[in-house]
Order: sequence, then structure tokens, then C-alpha cells
Amino acid sequence: MMSKPYEIFNQSCYGLSPLSENTIDALITDPPYGISFQNHEWDKSLPQRQIWKDSLKVLKSGAFGLIFSSVRQMHRLMVDLEDSGFVIKDVLFWVYLNGMPKSRDVGLGIDKELGVDSKVVGEYNYVQGYKKGGAENYYNREKKLKQKPNSELGVQYKGAGLGLKPAYEPIILVQKPIEKGLNVAKNVIKYGTGALNLEQSRIPYAEGEGKVGHNPHPKGRVSANILRTDELQDGYDKFFVVPKVRQHAEDFNNHPTLKPLELMHHLVKLVSFENQTVLDPFMGSGSTGLACLALKRNFIGFELEKEYFDITQKRLEDYRCLPK
Repeated sequence: MMSKPYEIFNQSCYGLSPLSENTIDALITDPPYGISFQNHEWDKSLPQRQIWKDSLKVLKSGAFGLIFSSVRQMHRLMVDLEDSGFVIKDVLFWVYLNGMPKSRDVGLGIDKELGVDSKVVGEYNYVQGYKKGGAENYYNREKKLKQKPNSELGVQYKGAGLGLKPAYEPIILVQKPIEKGLNVAKNVIKYGTGALNLEQSRIPYAEGEGKVGHNPHPKGRVSANILRTDELQDGYDKFFVVPKVRQHAEDFNNHPTLKPLELMHHLVKLVSFENQTVLDPFMGSGSTGLACLALKRNFIGFELEKEYFDITQKRLEDYRCLPK
């Protein structure tokens, strides 16, 4: 029994050695995507399959999990999860409009290969990250030259690139199989797991919006597998909308893949109930843990990087000290 609503470990998650079998109610985690995000060493490859086997072992029968992934590696991660014993239930799509394009002007590359100097047409500020307060608070700002192709072939391929602008992030919904011989109701009675918390994760009706459906629910619609960051104004904006987090929203938190707390609140509500325990084997800077504390869940997290572990510890302690 934990003396406080969270327990965090500055160690590798492999083995989940401090945890007992069949004790955890839900899994929510944002593991390395294996795409070398911003050239970070910890993101060179997908997690070893062992962590999913370890997670399955400590989860209760019927427990649900949500695992963030990337478009390029989602298929491999899903195979790892399935081969470890999980059942793939769905894929949620966290949709946003301000994704960071990962491309470059092929025309400029052609100039370089041909030994032709590209034309300099100006300069711009390269900004990595964002902080509240405007341009004066940008960090890692440097001047870069604005160029355009100069060779004949380069001009022909001006603006050609290598990929589309990303506009969504997949979140894989998995479940540990229900105990053999039990139906869902019996599993919930025995373990408290096996069902999604659809009631508490409903999408409220917009202000002034009329109720819909033959039997409208007063709390709103059942949560969909589309989670939007921005209203797309397409005439059917009836999904959960959550602001995308800005880098360095907190002075001390420099984690490069920080997730919005409002998004984590929604996910925690979806796969768990009050007083249950949520596990995050790759907790990063602790957004899952903060959401758990706010929603009266217990939290267990693992983080190998001391810098991010310390950030999580500070965030959780600061939250506990806030007046309730």
C-alpha cells in the first residue's frame, strides 16, 4: 500500500521489479518512438518487447492500456504488443494542425550535389521551442540564411520535399485478456477492470448546441477515437478538443515530447476509475502522474533519465502542495 498517491522510480522500467503481479489497473505511457526524435539518444529504437511482457504481468485481468506511438513505427509497436499477449482494441488519433514538417528543399540539395551556390534571398530566425511571453522569450534562436535553388535542375525541383506535414499522433488502445471463464461483468466484480470509463470521459455538448441522437445523454457524446487539438471547422467538430502544449510552458520543464495535461486527463479518465492505480513505465516529465493526482487515481512511474525524474518529482510535489 502506497503512503501517498504516487510512487516513482529513477531506474529502468525493464522487469518492473518493485511491482507485484496482477496489481495495476491501467497502463498509460509515451515510450520512445524509435525515430531519433530531434536526434535524442533515448529515441534511437523502439523499447524492447520485454517491457510489454512485464506490463502485462503486473496488470490485472481485463486492464486497458494506452500507448503513444508514431506513424512510421506504429505497426512494429503493435506487433510487439500483440506478441506480448495484449489484445489490440483500437487506435486513437490525436489530431493537430501545427505539426512540425520533417522535410527539406530538394532543389537546394541538387545545387549542392552539382557544386552550384544557391541564391541567398534573405535570412530568418531559427527558433527551437516556445515559451509564453512572446518572441523575446524564445530560446535556441539563431540566424539562418534563406536560400533558393540556382541550378537549372534545382529550380525545376524547387520546393520538392521528402514527406507530408504530420497532423496526428496515434495512441494504441490495448487490453490484457479477461480471465478465462469470466465474462466482462464477472471480471469487473473480481478485479475492477475490463471496461472503459465511457461515462466520465464523455464529450460535453458545445454551448448552445442541441442534444443529438434518439436517446441523448445529458453529459454528452461517448468519447470517439479522434482527439483534436484544434477545431477544424468542418461542420462536424464533435470530438474532444485539447490545446497542444507549448515547449517550456513551465520554466523548469524541458522535456522534448511533453504532452498536454488536458489530453492526459481525458486518457486517464477513459481507462481507469477513481482510486485505481495507473502505471507509466516511460513517465518522462510526469504528465500522466499529474493527471492521475488531479483525478484521484494512484500513480506509479519509472524514468531512467535523472533530469526528467527530477522534473517529475518537482511537478508532483508542487501539485500536492497546492490548496485543494
